[in-house]
Amino acid sequence: MNIEELREYCMAKKHVTEGFPFDNETLVFKVMNKMFALTSINNNPLSVNLKCDPEKAVALREEYSCVLPGYHMSKQHWNTVVIDGSVPDKLVMEWIDDSYNLIVASLPKRVREQMM
Repeated sequence: MNIEELREYCMAKKHVTEGFPFDNETLVFKVMNKMFALTSINNNPLSVNLKCDPEKAVALREEYSCVLPGYHMSKQHWNTVVIDGSVPDKLVMEWIDDSYNLIVASLPKRVREQMM
């Protein structure tokens, strides 16, 4: 997976916006104005920070060497996934889906209803 594929996958989700709120390098993907993924457009290898259930976050870090505590994020709720080819893109996409779904589930009910 490269930066273009990551961007296309994230942007294909409902109500997703992208931007550079921190600097000219950190691309942030939001659903209903809440972050679910962020990446540096200049990192090689590519990496992405993803929201994760705290218990699952620890389990993924223990199972996959490419999954690290979230860089500059809450280590309890965020993982940094280094996209170095050590896990299939499909698995990275599942983790993106999980992050997106966690954010959507945390939105107020009226906001979730507006998304339909």
